[in-house]
Amino acid sequence: MPARPTFTRRRVIATGAAAAASAAILTPSSATAAVTSHNSPGTKPTIVLVHGGYADSSCWNGVIQELQSKGYTTIAESNPLRGIPTDAPYIASLLDSISGPIVLVAHSMGGTVITNAAAGKSNVKALVYIAAFVPDVGKTQGELIDKFPGSEVLPVSVPVSYRSPTAPPEPTCT
Repeated sequence: MPARPTFTRRRVIATGAAAAASAAILTPSSATAAVTSHNSPGTKPTIVLVHGGYADSSCWNGVIQELQSKGYTTIAESNPLRGIPTDAPYIASLLDSISGPIVLVAHSMGGTVITNAAAGKSNVKALVYIAAFVPDVGKTQGELIDKFPGSEVLPVSVPVSYRSPTAPPEPTCT
């Protein structure tokens, strides 16, 4: 009897990203026509992996190996995790440095980042969300978190005001 294939989370993610990349190659559109005019037809897209909060780009190491073994140029940029208004333009600037088609893949809050970073980028052919926030136009990640009761995200992301390092310490006992 033949052995059953082993499906790991890493392999499923890499396969999903590769499938989205393949779909991006094969999907005809005016944006694709503009991109392929300076790239050979069927050029594989660059896959950009964006991590979410409480992680770093090394969380994609296994996925990178899988995708590169399939011939995809893969980038796992370090998301600065300073908030969507900072993180999305940072990732958008990375996208501006890539010629040819791009597939963006995100996990967790990285979904909100790629949604915003991809806006207006004609060479972004697909967005892949893996257990990620997918905000509708005009909606915020906070609204998504509040939408479903029981979230553990807000209690750990309560804003804390910044205290100047030169300010006198506050008393620790009462």
